[in-house]
Amino acid sequence: MSEADGESTAPHGGSEGKEDRHEGTDASGSKDGQTQSSSRHAPKDTGEASGDKPMSDVDGEVGGNREAGEEDEDTDSMDGRGHFYLTEDGERESDGGRRRRAKDKDGGKRAARKRNRPGGGPNHPTSSDEDEEEDDDDDDDAAAADDNDEEHHKDDNDDDDDDDDDEDDDEAMEAWLGAELSDLRGPVWQAIPSLRSREIGRDAHQFVRRVCGARGLVQRLELQGRLERHTGCVNTLHFNPSGTRLASGSDDLRVVIWDWAVRRAELEFDSGHKSNVFQAKFLPHSGDSTLAMCARDGQIRVAELSATQRCKNTKRVAQHKGAAHKLALEPDSPCSFLSAGEDAVVFGIDLRLDRPANKLVVVKESDKKVGLYTIFVNPAKTQQFAVGGKDQYVRIYDQRKINESDNNGVLKKFCPSHLVSSESKTNITCLVYSHDGTELLASYNDEDIYLFDSNHSDGADYRRRYKGHRNNATVKGVNFYGPRSEFVVSGSDCGHIYLWDKYSARIVQFMEGDRGGVVNCLEPHPNLPGMATSGLDHDIKLWAPTAESPTGLKGLKEVMKKNKREHDEDSVRHGDQYDTQLLWFLMRHMRNRRPQRARREGADTDTDESWSSPDSSDEEEGGPDHVQCMSS
Repeated sequence: MSEADGESTAPHGGSEGKEDRHEGTDASGSKDGQTQSSSRHAPKDTGEASGDKPMSDVDGEVGGNREAGEEDEDTDSMDGRGHFYLTEDGERESDGGRRRRAKDKDGGKRAARKRNRPGGGPNHPTSSDEDEEEDDDDDDDAAAADDNDEEHHKDDNDDDDDDDDDEDDDEAMEAWLGAELSDLRGPVWQAIPSLRSREIGRDAHQFVRRVCGARGLVQRLELQGRLERHTGCVNTLHFNPSGTRLASGSDDLRVVIWDWAVRRAELEFDSGHKSNVFQAKFLPHSGDSTLAMCARDGQIRVAELSATQRCKNTKRVAQHKGAAHKLALEPDSPCSFLSAGEDAVVFGIDLRLDRPANKLVVVKESDKKVGLYTIFVNPAKTQQFAVGGKDQYVRIYDQRKINESDNNGVLKKFCPSHLVSSESKTNITCLVYSHDGTELLASYNDEDIYLFDSNHSDGADYRRRYKGHRNNATVKGVNFYGPRSEFVVSGSDCGHIYLWDKYSARIVQFMEGDRGGVVNCLEPHPNLPGMATSGLDHDIKLWAPTAESPTGLKGLKEVMKKNKREHDEDSVRHGDQYDTQLLWFLMRHMRNRRPQRARREGADTDTDESWSSPDSSDEEEGGPDHVQCMSS
C-alpha cells in the first residue's frame, strides 16, 4: 500500500495480499516516556502509542500478514496490510501527552513560585513589620495558587471527559463500521499466468471477463476524462450492448449519443419531455436505432434514430400521473420494456401494438398505493421483475401470475429485518439484479445498501450490507460492477464513488466524483474494465484502471465519519425530510431549465399521431405525442 504504516488505511479492507487470511491481532503496544521532571522543568516528552486497534469482523478475526518469503506475482490484489481504523491510538496518545505536559508545566510553575517566595529560599533578616507583611503576601499567594490549581484541575477534568466522549464515539463508530464484514478472498485473477495462457490460445475468450472482475484493476481506477455538452445535471447514462456508444439525458431536456472513446457527441436531440429526463436506454437488438426515455413529467417516450446519425422523431407511448424515474429492459427484446412511476403503476410497453402501454399492476401495501422509484427485470427469468419505492419493501412480481386480489399480486417481498417495523420513513431509491438474476441489490435512502438472495422465500432477510456512503439528497443509483457482479458500486451525497467487494462488504475503491456534491448515476462498461458516472455536475466522467499503484483510500476515514455523523443528526429530526430535500433539489434545477423549455416549446409542432395508452392520465398530458427532432 502506498500510505505510510503509521496511517490508518482501507476501511473494511482496502488492499490485500496473495493470501487474504487474517491471522491474529495486529496491534502493537505503546510505552509511556520514562523521563522524570526536575525541580524547575516539566518533562519534554511522553511516549506515543504506535499501534492501531484493528477492527473486528464477523468471524472475530482481524488483519493478516503475508507469509515470510512468499514470492509475489502480479495479481489482482494489493498487499494484505490494509484495514480501516476509525480511531488512531497514536493521535489519542498525542493528545494525552499534551495534557500531561501541560499539567507538569503548571506543576513546575507552582514549584518555582514557592521557591521564589520569601519563606521558600534562604533566610534574610527583616523587621517584625516586614515579616507580618510578607506573611500576608504569602497567604494571598497561597490562596491564589490553590484557586489556580483548582481551575487547572477542573479544566483537566473537562478535557479528560471530552476526550473520553470522543474516544467512546470513535470506538462506537468503528464497531458499527466493522460489523457484518468478512475476510477478503484471495485473488481470482493472476496477471502473468493469464497472459501466458492467452498467448498460447488457452482460455483466450475468458481473458477479458476475468480482467474486468479483477480486484487489482478496480483498485487502480482513475479519472480518464470528461464528456461536456449538457447544460444541466446529467441524470442518466446507458451504454449500447456493444459498448461503443453512450446515451446521456439531462435536466436540459436533451439526449446526447456519445462516441465516448474519442469523447465526441455524435448526436444530440430534443427528448420531447417537458421536465427532467430521468432515463434514456438503448433497446437491445434494435441496432441502436430505438431509445426509450422517461422523465419527471411522467411521459414514456421512444426516439427513433437513423443510421445517418440523426433522430427521426420521438413518440409518447405511455403517461404516468407522477414522475417516472426508471425503465426496465427485457434482455432479449427489441420492442418491449417496463416503466414505473410515482403513481404506483407499472406499465408493460410493447411497441408492436397499436396501443403499446398495458397496465400490469398498481403496487399497494394493504390498500395504500406505494409510489415507485425503481424497477428491474430479472435477466434469467424475464417474466419476473422487482420494484421499489416509497416504503421499505422490495417486491417481486411475475407477469404471468399477477392477481391483485391475492396478496396484491406480489410473488414475494424482502426487507431488512430491522427496517420492517422502523419508525423512520424509509424508501428504496434503486434496485438491480445481478448478472445471473440470483441476487438483488437495493439502496435505501439515508440507510445502507442491502443484498438479497432472489431465490429465497418470501420475507427472507438480507445477506450482505454495504456501509459508509450517504444516500439522502437525491434518488441515487446503485449497480453491480464486474462481469460476474463481483463488486457493488454507488455514489454518495459527499460527492464520492464507493466500490465494495461483494462478498466481504469491504470497501476496495474510493474516488472523488462530482464537485457538485452528489453522484447519482454509475454505468459500468458492458465489455471493458471501466465505467461512466454523473451527478449534479453538468458533465460525464469516464474511469479506467490506469493508475500505476493501487488506491490508498486516502481521506476515506474522515468522509465516512462525516457521513455517519450527518446521518445520526438527521435521524433525530426525521420525518418527511427525504421528500422535502428531493423536492428542493428538483425545484432548484427546474429554475435553470426555463429558458431552454421556452425555446424548445417554440420549435415543437404537434401532430395527430398518438401512441398513448387508454390507461394514461388525462391530467398530465405534458407535451405533444409526436415531436419531430430538430437537427443539432
